[in-house]
This record gives sequence, structure tokens and C-alpha cells, in this order.
Amino acid sequence: MEKLRILHTNDLHSHFEHFPQIARYLHKAQKDRSVDQVLTFDAGDFMDRSNPLTDATYGQANIKLMNSFNYDAITIGNNEGISNSHETVEHLFDHANFPVLLANLQEEDGTRPNWALQDKIIKTNKGTRIALIGLTAAYPLSYEPNHWHVKTLKAAMDEVLLKIAGQYDVLILLTHVGLNMDCFLAKNYPEIDLIIGGHSHDLLKHGLEVNNVWITQTGKWGNFVGNIYVEIDNEHQIQKISPHVEPTSLMKSEPADELTVKDYLKCGKEILSREYIADLPRQYDNSLDAAIEVSMQAIANFAQTDIAMLSSGLFLTPFKKGILTKYDLQQALPHSMHVVRTTLQGCDLWRLVMEIEKNRHYLDHFHLQGMSFRGKIFGQMYYRGLRYDPVEQSVYVNNQQINFKKNYQIAVLDHYILVPFFPTLAIVGENQFLFPQFLREVVGNYLSKKYPLTGSDIDDGKRNGSQGN
Repeated sequence: MEKLRILHTNDLHSHFEHFPQIARYLHKAQKDRSVDQVLTFDAGDFMDRSNPLTDATYGQANIKLMNSFNYDAITIGNNEGISNSHETVEHLFDHANFPVLLANLQEEDGTRPNWALQDKIIKTNKGTRIALIGLTAAYPLSYEPNHWHVKTLKAAMDEVLLKIAGQYDVLILLTHVGLNMDCFLAKNYPEIDLIIGGHSHDLLKHGLEVNNVWITQTGKWGNFVGNIYVEIDNEHQIQKISPHVEPTSLMKSEPADELTVKDYLKCGKEILSREYIADLPRQYDNSLDAAIEVSMQAIANFAQTDIAMLSSGLFLTPFKKGILTKYDLQQALPHSMHVVRTTLQGCDLWRLVMEIEKNRHYLDHFHLQGMSFRGKIFGQMYYRGLRYDPVEQSVYVNNQQINFKKNYQIAVLDHYILVPFFPTLAIVGENQFLFPQFLREVVGNYLSKKYPLTGSDIDDGKRNGSQGN
């Protein structure tokens, strides 16, 4: 009889405050002599560019810290694959000491990225052959504009299972596809023994068994670490899988942990604060309206449209007059959202405005989570180039009453297509996702041209410190 212990994480999202405890726990567990072997995996979204250190280092700080966790393999999540430019992803794993498994993402020419493996077969100390397959959420609308080709889960699975047929005893999937799709995989591929998942942030304290396939997930942010015991007979067949999770809050902490985590934040802040973007005039000093207005100008300019919309809840802090740094902008707009150019017929644009107005008061204080949103409430919706007359229930585009038969283009965010409040965008909108820059980069590039820095601005910023310091 062979006994394995599998440790796993998912959706860490750059929550470095948990990393010291997690590292100590993993290091101790990886030396467990009560089992024959210990394996350690991660199921994606380990980075999040809402964290200053991750943003400043383009994820390299995450890779350095994860190297110390001694992973045997990982897969990527949407925060790695979509929130970064193609070039950043190509070099994200240059210094990783663990393999990245990813069966359903390819370069545009159909080749596999040089940093990823379709699958990996490892042989345990007692000769059991374990096949590992990695899968990430298939979002063609986001991956294709960023010069990737993402395959459906079925297409990827059918291909890789044919390739590795007869070469393994145990099949484990590392997935960042969400619990619903994990259940789909379990129901349609009974040869799977274990799915170590992520993406939907489900906390499965003792796993979930679907069609004799065990599915595990540890919630989010490193609040828990997965701990699975697997018993395998002498014929290399699994006899028992026992999943559970360990709360990070109960893991050993040390006095230096708090200082270590503060240093991570300080380092990211210092790097971003040295990168100056623009010199903002007085009109932006603590004015949320001014920040929203210029940001709508920025996304409209980026999408080459006359009209745009943004919600106030996106802005966690207002802008201030004077030198604007990357840190200031990162704190104001931490979300990894992309601009979308949406084409709507006039009648559908009118309906979109009606959806917004119908939900306006509800959304003003609505607490929102997920869908790349890193704030607290949705807030008020602002328009650029659009005006709503509540008496007539009329919509005006650039001061002209809307033409129901004419096509209009509006700059929005992928966020508004994902949230359920404005179904018109997702159902009838012709949505073109624009890459590689995301929201704050689009805004920053626009501000740098509208309010350019001078040599004296930079000197004054160095002498006096930036807004973020």
C-alpha cells in the first residue's frame, strides 16, 4: 500500500499577508515521514495586479515567493493569462523552479507556449504513474485579442487523453475553470481521479465527489491550504481519497511576519512611486467627478468612440493636483479590467440606458465582488456623450435624439459585460475587447499626453515626494 499527501493552493491573488504562514506550513508538511511522498500544487490566480508589489514587478515577486513553496506543478488563472500583456506572460515564468501545466492555451500559430507543458507524468517513489493535466478558464473574447488561442475544455481533454492513453495509473487535473466546469469534467471524463480546482473561490472543506471523481478547492486569498491523503494499492490503483483543508489563521506565525508583509507593500509602493505619469492641474484635486470625466475621455479615445460610460465605484481614491505617479493611479484604479468597444443599434443603446437608469439607485450602494472588481460598491453610472431625459424617457447622443436604426459605438469595460445588470451589452452588443492595456494604463497614458511632465515637474516630485508618499 502506498500513501501520498497532496498539498494545494488556489486563488492566492497576491495576498502576501498569508505567505509567511503558508510557507512554514508547506515546508513542514513536505517533510512528513508518515507518508511515502508529498506533492504540492497550485491551481492558478496566484497573482493580482491590484497588489503594488505584483504590479511593480509584473508578477516576478510572486514567482520568487512561490519558488520557496516547492510546488511540483501549477496551472495559470485568468489573472495571469488575461490581466497581463502577451509579452509579460511569455516571460512571467523565466525564473520559475516549477513546471506550468496548461493544455488549452496556445500561441496564435497553434504552437504551445515555451513556458508551458500540455501534461506531465510523474512516477512516485513506489512506481505509481501520475498523469497531471492543467486547464484554465476558456475566455476567447479576452484571450484572442491578446494574441492567444484558447481551446475549449472538451477539445483540450480529448486531445491530451488520446496522447497519454495507457501511460498512467492515476489522473489528476489542475484546473482554474470554476466548480461548475469541474463538475462537467467529472461527469464527462470518469477516468479522472482527482481535480484540484480554483477560479470560483468555492471552499470545499472536505471535497466534493461527483461521478466518483473528487473535486477540491480552498476558497480564496490563501485563507486555507488544501491537504489530501491518497491511498494506492500495490496494483497502483487508488483505494481512497480523503480531502480536507487547513485554516491559515491557525498556522504558526512569528513576530517578523508582519514586518515582512509590510516590506512587500513598501517595496511595491516605492517602485511605483518613482514612476511619474502626469502633472495634474488644480481642477483634479480631490474631485471624483473630474477623475471620472477624464477617465471616460481616456477610454473613449482608446476605443476611438464618441461615447463612453464608467461607474463611480471604480475609483477607490480621487486624483490630486500635482505629480501623479503609477502608485497613485494603482491605488485609485486597482482593477484589472479591459476597455471594450461595443457596437449597438440605436434601439439597443436606448435599452441599455433604460437598464442603467432602472438600476441606478440600487447600484449606488450595491456591494459587488468578483469580475475583476477590487472596490466595495458599484456606485453611480456616469455617461460621456449620452444624456437621458427622464420625463420623455428619451436618450440623446451628442445632443442629438437617438436614431433607433443607426449603429453607435460606445466605450465600456469588460466588467459591465460580465455583471448581470446590463444584459443588453452581453446579448446583442458586438463587443471588441481591446488589449493589451487595462483601465488604469489607458487612463495613465491619456493623462501623460494631456498633462505632460516637464523636467522641473520631475525635479519637484523628487524633492517634495509624490502623492503616494
